[in-house]
Amino acid sequence: MKFRLLFISVFLCTSALAQTDAKLTARLNSLVSGFHGQVGIYVQNLKTGKTAQINADTLFPTASMIKVSILCGLMDKIQKGELDYHQKLVFRDSLRYDTGDILGGARDKDTIELSKVAMLMITMSDNTASLWLQGLVTGDYINNWLQQNGFEHMRVNSRVKGREKIRSIYGWGITTPREMCKLFTQIRNGQAVSPAASERMYRDLSHIYWDDNALSQIPPYIQAAAKQGFVDESRSETVLVNAPHGDYVFSIITNHQKDQSYKHDNEAFELIRQVSALLWQYYEPGSKWQQQAKDEKFMNVDDE
Repeated sequence: MKFRLLFISVFLCTSALAQTDAKLTARLNSLVSGFHGQVGIYVQNLKTGKTAQINADTLFPTASMIKVSILCGLMDKIQKGELDYHQKLVFRDSLRYDTGDILGGARDKDTIELSKVAMLMITMSDNTASLWLQGLVTGDYINNWLQQNGFEHMRVNSRVKGREKIRSIYGWGITTPREMCKLFTQIRNGQAVSPAASERMYRDLSHIYWDDNALSQIPPYIQAAAKQGFVDESRSETVLVNAPHGDYVFSIITNHQKDQSYKHDNEAFELIRQVSALLWQYYEPGSKWQQQAKDEKFMNVDDE
C-alpha cells in the first residue's frame, strides 16, 4: 500500500512537472527581474496544456478586470430570464460616476439598451456602465456565480456587504492570475453560463478599445479577447490569443509598484508589453509581423 501511494505521488509530481514549460518560465523570470513591485503571471498554451507561472496563485487587485465577472453574472440573469439583453434601461443622474466615461455624459432619464451598457463596460471599460450593471445584478449574485463555477479567490469587493475590509486592501475586486485565465478559458470554450452566452461575451472581449499594451504586441489581424485593469499601484491585463498554431492565454498583474504614473512608458505597462511580445514570438516563431514605429498620434493611451 505504501509503495502504491508513493508511486501515485511520484506520478502526479512528474505529470505536473511535464506540464510546466521550464524554458518559457525562465524567460519570464528574466523579464520580471528588477521590477519595482510585485508581479504575478500565468500562461497556458491551450493546445499543449503546458504552463508557465510566477506567483500565479497570489492574490492581486483586479481593478477593471472584475468587469468580466460582472458580465458573467449579467449573462446568467439573462439566461434565467430575470433580465433581457435588449431591454431598455433608464439612466438617472444618481448613476453617474464621473471619470470621463461615455455613459457618464448621459442626461437624466435618457434610455439605452442593456446590451449597449454591457458593451461599454467591456470594450471601453466604462465605469458608470459597470457600476450600473453591478447594481442590477448585485455583487452577491456575481460572487455566488463565481463560487458555483469553481473560482475560489475571484470576488467582487466593492458595494458588497461584509467585504469592506478586503476592499480596503484590494479595491473593487480580487483574483489570481491563474483564475483570470480560467475565466477567459471557460468563456472561450463555451462553458461560462451557456455556449450562446459565452459566444456573446467572447465577441465583446474581442473588441477592446484599450489596445496599447499587451494587444499592441499581437498582430492586428489576429483575434484576441482581453480585459485590462489600471489603478495607481496595480496594472493588469488578461488576454486569450487565437494564434495560428494554437490558442494561448495569459494574465499579468502587478501590485505595490513604485511607478504610479499613467504615461505610456510606465514600468508596468512596459513589462506587460514585453511579456506579450515574448509570448507571441515564443508561440509563433515563424511570424514575420513587426509592430510599426510608434506614433503617439494614433495611440489610445491616456497620459493625463
